[in-house]
Amino acid sequence: MKRLIFIALSLVATLYVHAGIQQIIGEWKTVDDKTGDNFSIVSIYRGTDGLYYGKIAKMLVGPQDLRCDQCTEADHNAPIEGLVIIRGMSYDAENNLLKGGKVLDPESGKFYYGKIYPKNGKLVLRGSIDKRGFLGRNQTWIRK
Repeated sequence: MKRLIFIALSLVATLYVHAGIQQIIGEWKTVDDKTGDNFSIVSIYRGTDGLYYGKIAKMLVGPQDLRCDQCTEADHNAPIEGLVIIRGMSYDAENNLLKGGKVLDPESGKFYYGKIYPKNGKLVLRGSIDKRGFLGRNQTWIRK
């Protein structure tokens, strides 16, 4: 009987985690902070290492051949479309958010600490220069 209860609780916990992460993974329209226009489509997915990533799947403004000229190392001059901007985040099921890892701002080429969570049917990306998230800003993305 104890074994059956354990299996049932494990199944419920697994379904809870799956439902939570499903609110985050998928395709999202990013919005330009200055103009309010749709900027790009970002695809958030789970990598083979079990961590979460996000790449710019499509640019919605400007020329399609934009390059990350401010980026460094392997990302220098990489096409913006296809650029992985969310890297190595882990899922926190208790708080239903992605955290850790890095977030790349392709305009500046700089990496920031990041946190991503659903709110009111949208997705909030908090990028900050400090791990605690005090010094930074939010972007709200819309489900595609």
